[in-house]
Amino acid sequence: MCEFYDTAVPKQCREDDAEEVLDKENQNFCEWFKPASDAFDPARAKGESKARDALGALFGDAESDKPGPDQLMSEADKLFK
Repeated sequence: MCEFYDTAVPKQCREDDAEEVLDKENQNFCEWFKPASDAFDPARAKGESKARDALGALFGDAESDKPGPDQLMSEADKLFK
């Protein structure tokens, strides 16, 4: 997040000379961008990791459910023999 980012002001930026960013999902450039000192929140990252682990436990870990190359080759051999 940028130090000047503020949803309560016009253009969502406290810097008056900054151009408005209309498409916030894609890359953009702002010469006024200055990273906020609190942009990374370790507590939030820990919470996200915990939530991902819970989803993995509930629905199965997608990475561990994928067959390995040996298993794929074995299945292919069975199919074509």
